[in-house]
Amino acid sequence: MLSFEQKQNIIESFPELTKKEISLNRLNYHFENSLYEKTIVIEKLHPNGNGFVYVGDLLKYEKEANEKGLVNIREYDEQALREIIRDAIDYLSEDMETPIVEIWTSREGLLLELVHEKRNWNIYFQNNLEESFGTRDAAVEYLLEEGFRPKK
Repeated sequence: MLSFEQKQNIIESFPELTKKEISLNRLNYHFENSLYEKTIVIEKLHPNGNGFVYVGDLLKYEKEANEKGLVNIREYDEQALREIIRDAIDYLSEDMETPIVEIWTSREGLLLELVHEKRNWNIYFQNNLEESFGTRDAAVEYLLEEGFRPKK
């Protein structure tokens, strides 16, 4: 487990975050450029190493996040902590109005759409949702396993 100071150093390596001291020697870190009302990325970082990162409804963290979209980072190592902070900042930076669409095809000529919308990677067949993933990597892995390739 990382110490409070180690977590603080990692968090403060993200220049887009602003530290704010709160009660009981705890710290919050805000992302002031959030596109949403929510600006706190790291909540209640405590000298005992406990703290939370806001990930909202990101599917990638659905098993770890509580009902408020917070993940406890007490046991996180450096790599995991950096990744969840980056995901949280990206989450609060994402303009959900413009989806990303990729067309994938099978050898038989079936077409699927891989669409990044509302923070998820969704796979559609003829406008019907087939699968939904929390990361592009997971969606691509699924498509490749099912015999699909990006359409050129």
